[in-house]
Amino acid sequence: MNEAPGRTPLYRSVAADLRTAITAGEYGSGARLPAEDELARRHGVSRGTVRQALAALRADGLITSRRGTRRVVLAAPGREGSAELRSFTRWARSLGQKPGGRTVAVERVAADAEEAEHLRTAPGAAVYRVRRLRTLSGAPVMVERTTYPEAVGALVAAMPPDTVSYSDELALHGVLFMDAHHTIDLVPADAHDALLLGCRAGEALLRERRRSTDPAGAPVEWSQDRYLPGTVSFTVHTTAASALGRRLGP
Repeated sequence: MNEAPGRTPLYRSVAADLRTAITAGEYGSGARLPAEDELARRHGVSRGTVRQALAALRADGLITSRRGTRRVVLAAPGREGSAELRSFTRWARSLGQKPGGRTVAVERVAADAEEAEHLRTAPGAAVYRVRRLRTLSGAPVMVERTTYPEAVGALVAAMPPDTVSYSDELALHGVLFMDAHHTIDLVPADAHDALLLGCRAGEALLRERRRSTDPAGAPVEWSQDRYLPGTVSFTVHTTAASALGRRLGP
């Protein structure tokens, strides 16, 4: 089924309908959603579209699944299932904060060994490195240093510098962020960090290194986000989803 240019992707409409049903209590916590073919029949779409919609719900922490089983509802929005590390933009808005973004640099370069390993590509393959300042209600809190595979990076490079959410825009092109592996540590601020965040060079920043993959398991980003100390902390919420979340303040 083809989608007209400028129209909301079908999978997002299906995801919105399912999210409404979950919020309304039609599917309680622990309930199994209907099978993919049943959902496809109900919504008049292909199973591929249903899979994309379910991937979006899983990325939002509403459902989970294991190979060979139907999707299980974790919790309604605002409850414990939403504690996973959502995109910076969605997390900020959930707290009533106004997220902001400003792209500082975009480069198409040859992948170094670390980037090639995390993006599962050959060393020297074309990738896009993007550096971006993120703000909460106008205050700088984080510098994103993200490397994208060439196909995804080309989409990012075409976005306006003040795009607030890359993930939302990429979803319009069918690029979904499904799972992520996180490593949290400290790193000294370099000259670029100091200039953008207004801190001293050498000051310790909280770093979140993250590799995100799409529903098929293919890497879509390798990112190293650097947060000003005292602005954000991370919490681990141990459930079947093994979630990681952010909190404001130390």
